[in-house]
Amino acid sequence: MEQIYDMIVIGGGPAGYTAALYAARSGLSALVLEKLSAGGQMALTEQIDNYPGFEDGIDGFTLGEKMQQSAERFGAVTELAEVYKVSLFGRIKTLDTSEGVFQSRTVVIATGASPRPLGVPGEEALVGKGVHYCAACDGASYRGRTVAVVGGGNSAAADALALSRIAQKVYLIHRRDSLRATKVYHEPLMNAPNVEFCWNSTVSALLHESRLTGLRLKDVNTGAERDLACDGVFISVGRAPATELFQGELALDKSGYIIADESTRTSLPGVFAAGDVRTKALRQVVTAVSDGAVAVHYAEEYLAENR
Repeated sequence: MEQIYDMIVIGGGPAGYTAALYAARSGLSALVLEKLSAGGQMALTEQIDNYPGFEDGIDGFTLGEKMQQSAERFGAVTELAEVYKVSLFGRIKTLDTSEGVFQSRTVVIATGASPRPLGVPGEEALVGKGVHYCAACDGASYRGRTVAVVGGGNSAAADALALSRIAQKVYLIHRRDSLRATKVYHEPLMNAPNVEFCWNSTVSALLHESRLTGLRLKDVNTGAERDLACDGVFISVGRAPATELFQGELALDKSGYIIADESTRTSLPGVFAAGDVRTKALRQVVTAVSDGAVAVHYAEEYLAENR
């Protein structure tokens, strides 16, 4: 007879492996389904300085491996598999994957969200070499240097403001002539002496040698181009939650994130959403870890009521 797990976790990032750790330590049978490697988006971060306990910082790949090892130490199992289809209704949840069919009494969805790229040639090769998607994660290494932020929403404005306290110069590049960000960001950015706005501009090319050296900007009105020297660029043009699998199964918000509050409970009993994939104010490693622990707390309550 096929095993029915107490918990299956979809996604092996910080939220997923924290859920697996807490579940396994509580005596639950826990399976993590991860299609690539431990860490998720975190594994692409060169240096993490804002996760407690590592006084010299740590790279995301290593931290992901440590989280996996912590969970597996207590009996959690990892299966390298891609999930193709889910059936989350009912007391037993079924997941069809590249490695077969798995069943569980509860499911924690920790599939994360990916930053939207600019789509400029060479962008992927320069990730971690001057191209970044998280100012809170990578901004500290640009202290006293020149950086650019691309975007005009709340995330871009918040990134630019945070970087203005670290960098010598911050360029905020936006394709329109005013920010889409809420008004609370406008005055602080306008008053920051080291922030310069590049309105009506898009990035047409990344200038680089082995690392980024600058950006080529294109005026959306005239088509004129100019080069802008900078040491790093932070791309903040939105994120795409990995929720395609769950459309029609779970309630999603207008941006595609799974609707789940601080309890991580979703619209279906026994199904929880942890980390960047759920509706939340702050998406960081530390908040993802918190979600993983909370999800197990409520999963245990659910299992106790539905044995």
